Amino acid sequence: MTARPIVTLGEILVEIMADEVGHGFLSPLRLLGPFPSGAPAIFIDQVAKLGHPCGIISAVGDDDFGRVNLERLRRDGVDVRAVATDTERPTGSAFVRYRPDGERDFVFNVRHSASGHTALTPPARELLAGGGHFHVMGSSLFSEGLVRAVREAVEIVRGGGGTISFDPNIRKEMLASSGMREALGWVLRHCDIFLPSGPELTLLSEAKSDDAAAAELLALGIGAVVAKHGSDGATYYDRDTRLHVPAFPAEALDPTGAGDCFGATFVTCRLGGRTVQDSLRYAAASGAHAVTRRGPMEGTASLSELNAFIGPGNEGRRAGASA
Repeated sequence: MTARPIVTLGEILVEIMADEVGHGFLSPLRLLGPFPSGAPAIFIDQVAKLGHPCGIISAVGDDDFGRVNLERLRRDGVDVRAVATDTERPTGSAFVRYRPDGERDFVFNVRHSASGHTALTPPARELLAGGGHFHVMGSSLFSEGLVRAVREAVEIVRGGGGTISFDPNIRKEMLASSGMREALGWVLRHCDIFLPSGPELTLLSEAKSDDAAAAELLALGIGAVVAKHGSDGATYYDRDTRLHVPAFPAEALDPTGAGDCFGATFVTCRLGGRTVQDSLRYAAASGAHAVTRRGPMEGTASLSELNAFIGPGNEGRRAGASA
């Protein structure tokens, strides 16, 4: 029986990176790119690399930046029939420069780009009607139109017996945006798998500790919480279990997209019938593999590539369990 597709909705953009460490873009400097990017696009590309049917709902401009993204997604196996081409607006973009401490400065054009006007077109509704799982990125909830589209998409997939995952992928400043906290809260109450990174676990909770926040979120009806801690690994919670998996050692060249790859791999492995422990191990490998490549989507990996990355020396790594 063919697996039902994993579907996501949200921004597709190009990323252009400064070729030297520093602060901001206040003087001329060398740039690298364009690289295909956008958190939902990275997520769904990783799903496709693992061989699971999948598709994305978005929009790009009628320009080379849009074509770079569509060619990459198609090549890796993503269904892009629900990506509209907007002849009035450009493809989104993000200019990024790394600071000496590893933090980043960004210049974004997303809200006013083609993907900022993504809508549920007939091809999008068709894709959702056949979907078995829908993934939400909090970074995509930046306009009332996109919030409405995401809510309707959740209801379509839920109505067809599918499941929902949610990666908040936000910064504290975004919570001040009109309607953002309400939108995040709605998705949170309707998801089966919650995939926060670092402080995001407590950002939408009243609890002060990670374990208490996870318990509070599970009480909402969420099936599982997977907290990503970067180089400190990840922790899985459900009503009966707490599992921690360490991070795989890796030379970090570019952390962008690592959390998206982790989440995509965990969700795909679970939908494919792998155990929680095995899914966590592959997800940790996927996140670590992603940081070893420059470019946000350049580190997505196939199952065979992840097996090679894990290697014989790491086959014995196991998630530590506690009640």
